[in-house]
Amino acid sequence: MPTPPPCELPTFDLSGRIALVTGASSGLGARFATILAAAGARVVVGARRVDRLDALVAAIRQRGGTAVAVSLDVTDETSVQGAYDTAEQRFGPVDTVIANAGISVSGPSTDLNLDAFDSIVAVNLRGVFVTVREGARRMIAAGSADTGRGRMVILSSITADAVSPGLAAYSATKAGVQQMGRVMARDWARSGINVNMLCPGYIRTDINADWFDTPAGARHVETFPRRRLLAEDALDVPLLYLASDASAGVTGSCFTIDDGQSL
Repeated sequence: MPTPPPCELPTFDLSGRIALVTGASSGLGARFATILAAAGARVVVGARRVDRLDALVAAIRQRGGTAVAVSLDVTDETSVQGAYDTAEQRFGPVDTVIANAGISVSGPSTDLNLDAFDSIVAVNLRGVFVTVREGARRMIAAGSADTGRGRMVILSSITADAVSPGLAAYSATKAGVQQMGRVMARDWARSGINVNMLCPGYIRTDINADWFDTPAGARHVETFPRRRLLAEDALDVPLLYLASDASAGVTGSCFTIDDGQSL
């Protein structure tokens, strides 16, 4: 039998794409922006801590990438619209959205006050809705139904399905964005927009570093099958795949990347 030709693997070249990353001032958001820019996308980084964004943009440009910073509060519709306006003025219509902004307050549900609960819901659920809805409106107006290049990546978490004590509100919002993303994927299936969710396990970031530095946090890690936190770079390839043309046939899916933590 003849030898089959070698399989040509995708390179995830994002040249020509314009990406908006929310919550980009630190942690996963900053890494996502850096990875997207390295793959050739022009990146708009948004967050409330603009001073940190300036440093991120400088680092991306130093590596040869293209990026611009915008002040962005995902709980404020006007702020979100302004971020998209800036993106269009600088680069053109956004075709790739990474809805990453999120906050958490941990502790027993009996101690969680309503102001904290409302803040978590406002950023993690309402903020994702506002960000993704505005992106979809603009993608559709720019002709995504013809190009099929619209990409939405929503950050969920394994806590959406796994029971994590002390994270009732956070877990509820992460479960909420999963279902919301699936519905949006169906709503926009004929509009050339793919909506998918990344569901990472526990990665050491600004949001949880203090916890994992405690004896209780160390014991938490010991409960994982591999007794370790997920490596920060574990999301790089899934992110690039979902943002690229290679994922044209994937929408409404949740990708769990957790090093087996939820097993």
